[in-house]
Amino acid sequence: MNQGQIQEQKQEQKLAQSFSQQQLLQAQLVELPITQLLERINTEMNDNPALEADADRADYLESPEPSEGLDATDEDDDFDSQREREDRQSALDAALESIGRDDEELPVYQGGSSVGEEREEYILGDTVSFYDQLKEQMGLANLTERERDIMEYLIGSLDDDGLLRKSPDAISDELAVYHNIDVTAKGVERVLLKLQMFDPAGIGARSLQECLRLQIERRAESTVKKLMWQVVTDYFEEFTKKHWSKIQRALKLNDTQAKALFSELRKLNPKPGASMGEAVGRNMQQITPDFIIDTQDDGTITFTLNQGELPELKVSQSFADSMKEYQQNKDHLSRQTKEALLYIKKKVDAAQSFIEAVRVRRHTLTVTMQAIIHLQRQFFLDGDETSLRPMILKDVAERTGLDLSTISRVSNSKYAQTRWGTFPLRHFFSDSYVTDQGEELSTRSIKAALRDIIESEDKRKPLSDELLTKMMAERGYPIARRTVAKYREQLGIPIARLRK
Repeated sequence: MNQGQIQEQKQEQKLAQSFSQQQLLQAQLVELPITQLLERINTEMNDNPALEADADRADYLESPEPSEGLDATDEDDDFDSQREREDRQSALDAALESIGRDDEELPVYQGGSSVGEEREEYILGDTVSFYDQLKEQMGLANLTERERDIMEYLIGSLDDDGLLRKSPDAISDELAVYHNIDVTAKGVERVLLKLQMFDPAGIGARSLQECLRLQIERRAESTVKKLMWQVVTDYFEEFTKKHWSKIQRALKLNDTQAKALFSELRKLNPKPGASMGEAVGRNMQQITPDFIIDTQDDGTITFTLNQGELPELKVSQSFADSMKEYQQNKDHLSRQTKEALLYIKKKVDAAQSFIEAVRVRRHTLTVTMQAIIHLQRQFFLDGDETSLRPMILKDVAERTGLDLSTISRVSNSKYAQTRWGTFPLRHFFSDSYVTDQGEELSTRSIKAALRDIIESEDKRKPLSDELLTKMMAERGYPIARRTVAKYREQLGIPIARLRK
């Protein structure tokens, strides 16, 4: 009796462990965008001979032949380096001009120009992600298992520039809710400090100022380094406004010294995350959408999952035949043959588990996008940002029946191509603002309306916050003046007298 209980307990533990591993695999695949999923599938097929692609689509897995072309000359290399320096300088100038812009604002591809003050060029193609590069560095760091989990979440929370826009308190709350990890804000900061030691310098910074200071810290000790630190620390406001003469007088520098200092300051990179893709595509963010959404003129909205070059997976026929042979003749096989066939069974089980995980990913992405389209239907019809209604992860989770963490994984790194542009899925999520009358408004639509009013104002007579409040109310956004000022600052828009 006791022996039977022990066997039953061991069997239950084994089943629970297997189920847990399958869940983990499914969660990993759900999080991957399409380009990284293709890499994972190729790796899995290389490691598991029982898993293979459908013969009709196997050509997708072949490596392309190298293109023939002219060799790059030194002159070409110099020209590319010069362009990279110019791009970096432009990026720094843009970042300085847009300090304080909304942390939630994400770049949106719309035929070559993005919404907002900062312009980014986007092209459709293979993703150049710094996520995996940071994960590789994480593997070399001396971290506990708990710190690795926190670090991985921090890396996943970085924006496209490589900056962390969330506070340690917010990260702490999210880890507790979504991943059952109980860590204080100070504990998050300790792990963040380790992330900030990764390359490139400036990664994981919480502001432009901290990003620049992290880069200066890495420099060898010198007089120029001390002066750079002093500028970014004590004269940051003058630095952001490019008041070079004021800085020169404050530091008592002659023209030659000032020129050398300012030249070094211009080498600082405001977007360390983007720089990790420079070797492949310079500063162009490359995007492959996971969803293709089609809005018809009659109001019909349909979508498809972008399968790209993903192969149809199946269990190898030779492995399947060997399994049949084992089942039919297992009582008459030698020990050596049985061991070989048990190896085959292990590989077949792993292949079937992977195929199932890919199927679950497809289903999860499908129901998630169905929910997003349902909740944000008006936006997909007219493409107007002000049509975006308040929507948080919980809303989609309730409609799909999926966990909050699953919705978070789906929306963290994927894009949707629509009639109005290509958007990160996070673009469709927005907190709500409740007016004094109890009306719930999307903060993103409020900011879009505010930006539109300011962009169309008479630049000779910019609108005060009081007038902006009145005009917002006329547009159906009855928000307080202090809220107008707050959102204006988050959009990186200065007060009226500085907009002339």
